[in-house]
Amino acid sequence: MKIIIDAMGGDNAPRAMVEGAVSAVNSLNANIILVGKGEEILKAFKDLNISDLPGGIEIADAPDVISMHDDPTAAIRTMKNSSMVVALNMLKNGDGDAMLSAGSTGALLSGATLILRRIKGVRRAALAPIMPAILSNAILIDCGANVECFPEMLQQFAYMGSAYAKLVLGKPSPRVGLLNNGTEETKGPELQQETYKLLTEDSRNGKINFIGNVEARDIFDGTIDVIVADGFSGNILLKTIEGMGLFMLKTLKNLLTSGKKSALAGLMLKRNLTEFKREMDYAETGGGVLLGVIKPVIKAHGSSDGNAIFNAIRQAVMCAQSGYVDAIAELLQNQSNAANSNGITGDEE
Repeated sequence: MKIIIDAMGGDNAPRAMVEGAVSAVNSLNANIILVGKGEEILKAFKDLNISDLPGGIEIADAPDVISMHDDPTAAIRTMKNSSMVVALNMLKNGDGDAMLSAGSTGALLSGATLILRRIKGVRRAALAPIMPAILSNAILIDCGANVECFPEMLQQFAYMGSAYAKLVLGKPSPRVGLLNNGTEETKGPELQQETYKLLTEDSRNGKINFIGNVEARDIFDGTIDVIVADGFSGNILLKTIEGMGLFMLKTLKNLLTSGKKSALAGLMLKRNLTEFKREMDYAETGGGVLLGVIKPVIKAHGSSDGNAIFNAIRQAVMCAQSGYVDAIAELLQNQSNAANSNGITGDEE
């Protein structure tokens, strides 16, 4: 399994990518291509006291870098020698099995759509991160790629999320919930109400396991595997959870360092607190997968360290091995055939 990494994307590039790559070749039996400024990548190895390029790792030189301030679509079209564009083209040409980047989210979304292209029938690609929960994690789709949506888009998000949850997360019959401001079927604006009808019909026909509307507070109880949302609502949910996780961790730290008794309690709970921190830490889940394009693409967090990159590589390997892209294509083909048999035609935007 060969994973292509945009070595220059993110706050801690290229060191974090080098650290993650070294861990991955040692632990995951994965081969890595680091794409970026060759001299800087080699320096990162030397900074880690690694004098020779480890077996299983190679470097593809790309002199330019797309920054967070560049216009995403314009950068993809004009910066042909940037690490992100070179990495995406390598994936397109079959030089690797999956690709990941911690760089500009907008540029990665644009690049994956323009260079790799969408799966036939997919109206919009969607970004889907893993969300923490009590019993098992869930996937949120979308978390910001598509701010304005229509019901058929959310319906496709449900299909794509279900395929990923089944094949990558190991959920035999993924439970799909529609993010809304109440559980009643009449709740929410027109988008949610019309989507509810589509998913209910799909559930009756056995195409999906739709459990109805879910509120934001319900997603942590472990009874939902796929949370369907428009990009605006999903992004607010994601950022709120990230902020609340940091707030809780800081609050606990302050409480357990406020005195001798508190410090003693902290020592007694150290193992439990470490596990809690791990469950709330984005670095442990890897990144968000871009569902709807023809090859696996992972978006790692911009502030990813070496551990986060390692976990993103692990996620990329699982994605490449799972066959979820083919599963999504088959689901949408069946959906299209059913629509055509009923005299319904749709467009691929």
